[in-house]
Parts: sequence; structure tokens; C-alpha cells
Amino acid sequence: MINRFYLKDYLSFREVDIEFEKGLVVFTGPSGAGKSILMNSFLALFGLSEAKAALSETLLDNRINNEAFGIESDDDIVIKEIKKDKIRYFLNNQTVSKKNLQEFSKSLIKHLHLKDTSDFESSKLVAALDTIAAKEDKEFNEIKTAYETVYEALKTTQNELTKIYNDEKKLEELKEFATYEIQKIEALNPKEDEYEELNQIKKTLSKKDKIEEAITLAQPIFEYSSAVSKALELLDKDSSFFDESMNELNNVFETFSDSLYELEDLDIESVLDRIEKLSSLQKRFGSIKEALEYKEQKKKELDSYDNISFEKSQLEKKKIKLEEELTLLAKSLHQKREVSALTLEISVNKYLEYLYLSNAKISLVPKEFDITGCDDVCFELNGVNLDTISSGEFNRLRLALLTSMSQFQIVDDGILFLDEIDANLSGKESDAIATVLKELAKKYQIFAISHQPQLTASADQHFLVDKVDGNSFVKVLNKDERVNEISRMISGENITSEAYEFAKNLVL
Repeated sequence: MINRFYLKDYLSFREVDIEFEKGLVVFTGPSGAGKSILMNSFLALFGLSEAKAALSETLLDNRINNEAFGIESDDDIVIKEIKKDKIRYFLNNQTVSKKNLQEFSKSLIKHLHLKDTSDFESSKLVAALDTIAAKEDKEFNEIKTAYETVYEALKTTQNELTKIYNDEKKLEELKEFATYEIQKIEALNPKEDEYEELNQIKKTLSKKDKIEEAITLAQPIFEYSSAVSKALELLDKDSSFFDESMNELNNVFETFSDSLYELEDLDIESVLDRIEKLSSLQKRFGSIKEALEYKEQKKKELDSYDNISFEKSQLEKKKIKLEEELTLLAKSLHQKREVSALTLEISVNKYLEYLYLSNAKISLVPKEFDITGCDDVCFELNGVNLDTISSGEFNRLRLALLTSMSQFQIVDDGILFLDEIDANLSGKESDAIATVLKELAKKYQIFAISHQPQLTASADQHFLVDKVDGNSFVKVLNKDERVNEISRMISGENITSEAYEFAKNLVL
């Protein structure tokens, strides 16, 4: 349960510091005072809403072990959110991502909002049945994982077969294209470093005349080499360094001359033409290496086209085997979900007794295979589809469903957040909802925003949210203050004696 909550600088709230008790905690107050803003700040601390406060913090009394987050039962939990240049979350002073905070919170917290009617969608109901099954049947998760694995394998096999079927229709065209691409590259027969080598030859030939002229001008240096060597000897200096340098220089000149000799028979026009073709190849593929890799890829494709009939046969056999396996696993899932559906149905009908409704029926209907199986969930009340029931019946049925699901989705002593769950209901319906929540509050700490006196009067702790001079505040009410607030809810700002007496009797 939440023991304490602190909030600083969030819209109309400057600062809030409140402590909570077990059971049903209700927030009331005039419209626009900030009740929903306050609720949003609670949810933001658990990663269930967008964080907007400069600082918020909550202290929880823990009843679970969570090895992943290093938390043991009976450890206090402190969750903090700070917003400066960015939003940061802390769990027991350790930085935690919003995603991990949501993962940590999912077994502790549930938010019920009647404006969101998606809980009756088949996909969510299937997920709820799976949660129940996983808690009550140790084999369920293994079967579900096996089903998902086989389903993905079947999907991959079907995609491969579809490609083969499409390839078969245009097989000759694909063969011709692959052959053309291979021949086009092989006709050029490029080598990986050839483009660079040819460009170096082109560069050398372009400077040939200038280099020859320069070498010719430098040749007389060799005529004086013996004189230099003799001078060094007379100076008692070792002339080996000079001799080596002259030999190296001579080798450089001769190497260039030899290279020119080798290039004498070279057709410069063919070199330029080759460079142009290689350049075109590089522009298309990025490099000669990538062009050669593309050629090998096309060769493999050509081989695969020749083997397409064999591959198709193998894949078709694999598909049949996977379909048979998937059908058996889906049947197992269906059988276990039927047990879960009955469990959930019994629980929903138990709560419906408090809500003056009965005869909810949850059944599974077949659908095409998908990642969840072959089950859609059909929900009926008194034998009719939910589209035909009244809004009051729908809201009460949804409360029964959500409270039932909470038993399987969060732990005992977990926390429920209810946002205006009794809005637009009659007195009888509001009284029924108050009865259910009072019963639920024996197992959970419940935070509710209410506009109805029945639920407010049932609260174990009642807070007033109000606004003065544009600043919102939160105040815990004593018994007399509760009577006054409930009287306001009944008759408005001008409290009548009848409203006051009615409120007084409710609180008693």
C-alpha cells in the first residue's frame, strides 16, 4: 500500500504532502479543482501516465519479493520522479527506466478507467484468460510458448512458399535477368584492385614526357660520382653512404625506364576505355568488390531457381507438419482457456450480485489462427450481446470484470486507481458500486475520484481537493467536514438541511 505521497510544482499544485491509510481512499471536490491532475501524478510515479511534476515521490509498504529489482518482502519501497531538462525515475535511489518501472509496477498497480471500454475487446479478454491459466496451470506457459514458436515457424514457411509460388510465375524472366547480370559482369571480368592500378598507369603516362625530360637533365650527376667518392676518401670519410644513395637513385631511374618500356606497346585508348567501364561498374555497385559479390549472389539465385521444385516440395511438407502441430497446441490452449473462462465468469457473477445484475456468460468462439491461438472471447449478459445493454448495466458489468481481473493480475495488498468510476450513475447503481469497492478494499488499497455521495460515504479516508486563488490543495477531512462535503455534493454550494441530514446518515 501507499503510505505517503509528495508532489511539488505540477500545474495548479505548488506542494502536496499527504499520508494514507489502508482501504478505500476517496478524493472529492469541485470540478476543475485538480482531482484528475492529482490522480495523474500518482499514475506517473508508476510509469502509467506522463510525468509532468517537477518532483514527486511515494513511499510504499511492500509485500512481494522481486529479485530483478533487489527488493524483498517487508522492504519499504520509495519511488521518485524528477523533471528538469529530462524526466528521471528512481526506485529505492537507483535510476530506473520508465519501461522497467512499468514492469515492476504491473503486479502491484492497476488503473481502472470507465471511459476506456477496451477491456471487453477479445484480445484483452484472451490475455486475461491466459493470466488466469498461467496462475492455475503450470503447463500453460510452456504450451503457449511452444504454440507461439510453431506459429512463427509456420508463418516463415508460408512466406517462403509464397515467394516460391510468385517466383514460379515469373521464373523464366528471373532466370534471364540473373543470367544477364552475371554475363555482364563476367564479360568485363574485373579484378578488385584493377581500377586503382589502371588509374596509376594513366597518371604515369600523363607525366611521361616531363619525367623523361627531368631524368635526362639529372643524368650528369652520375658523371661526377667518382669524383665525389675520391674527395670523401681524401677527407678520410666513408663514402659508402654516397655510393648507396647513387645506386638507389640509379635504380629509381632504371625502374621508371623499364616501366616505360613495358608500357610502350600499351594502347592508351583501351586503358581509358577500361577505366570508364570499371568506373561505371563502381558507380552502380559502390566498388568492384561489391560488384563481384553481386555476381556470386546472382549465381546462387540461379542455382536456387534450378532447385525450386525440390525446395517447394520440402516446404509444403514442412507446412503440413507445422499446421498439424499448431492445431494440437491450439486445442490445448483452448481447453485451458475454457477452464479460465469459467473461473472468470464465476468471479464476475459474484460481483454482479452486489451490482444488481446477473447471468454474465463468457464463451470462446473459433477464429482464424493468429499468434494468440484460435480463440475469440464472446461476452454476454442475460443472453444478449453487450451492444444492446444500457450504459448503466455496461458500467457495472465492466466494474465486475475489472475487479475480477484484478484478483489475478495484481497481488493481495495491491493498489487500484479508479477514475470517476461512479460518474453518471443513479443512486442505486452508485450504492451498488460502493458496496463492491468496500468489499474489494478488504484486499486492496483503493484510490478513487468520486462525484457521488454513496461511494464517498463508504471511504475509509476522505480527501478534499479544492482550489483557492488558482492554487490547488489537498486536505484530509474529519467526520464533520466529510458531512459538509457530502452535503455539498448532494445539494451544491447552498447546502440544504435535507442534504445535510442525508449526508449525516450516510456517514454514520
